[in-house]
Amino acid sequence: MTETTDLPRAAATRARLLDAAVRAFAKRGFHGTTTRDIAAAAGMSPAALYVHHRSKEELLYLISRSGHERTLALVRDGVAGSEDPAEQLVTVMRQFAIDHARGHTGARIVNYELAALSPEHFEEIRQIRQSIDHEVRRLVESGVAAGVFHVRDAGMAALALLSLGIDIARWYRDEGTWTPEDIGDHYAELALRIVGANLSGS
Repeated sequence: MTETTDLPRAAATRARLLDAAVRAFAKRGFHGTTTRDIAAAAGMSPAALYVHHRSKEELLYLISRSGHERTLALVRDGVAGSEDPAEQLVTVMRQFAIDHARGHTGARIVNYELAALSPEHFEEIRQIRQSIDHEVRRLVESGVAAGVFHVRDAGMAALALLSLGIDIARWYRDEGTWTPEDIGDHYAELALRIVGANLSGS
C-alpha cells in the first residue's frame, strides 16, 4: 500500500522539480542557477532535491531529452498523417511553431543550454536532434522528388525550416498580440514558400 502510494507522489515531486528547474534556468541561465535556487522554486529543501536528482545537470538533461523527444514525435506524427508532402509540411511546421510558442520558456532552455550538458548526455541529445533533422530533410526530399517542392539543397532548406521554428522560443512572449495558433498558421505558409511549393491563389 505504501509503495504504490509513494510512486505517484515521487513522480509528482520529480515533475515539480523539473518545472522549477525550467523557471530557474530561464531566469538565471544554467550556470547562474544553483540547486538551492531550484529547490526554493519548488518549495523544497536543497537536500530534498538530491533524493530525486543527482545534479542540476541531470535536470537539464531530462528537460532537454523530453523536449527533443516531443519534437521528434511531433514531426513523425505530422509526416504520418498524410501522403502529400505539402500537407505533411504544413502540419509539421504548424505544430512545431505552436509547440515552441506555447512552451517557449522550456524551448529556450532545450535549444540554448546544450553546451552545459555532460559529454554523454550531449551525445544522446545530439542523436535525437540528428533524427529530427533527418525526418525534416527526408520530407523536403520527398516533396522535391514528387515535383511539389523546388529547392536546390534539401538539407539547407530543412535547416532553415527548423531554425525558423526554434527561434520562436527566443522572442515569443505570452502577453504578445499573436497567439500560438496565429504563429503556427503563418509559419506553415512561410514553410511552403521556403521550399518553393506552388501556393494556390498566388
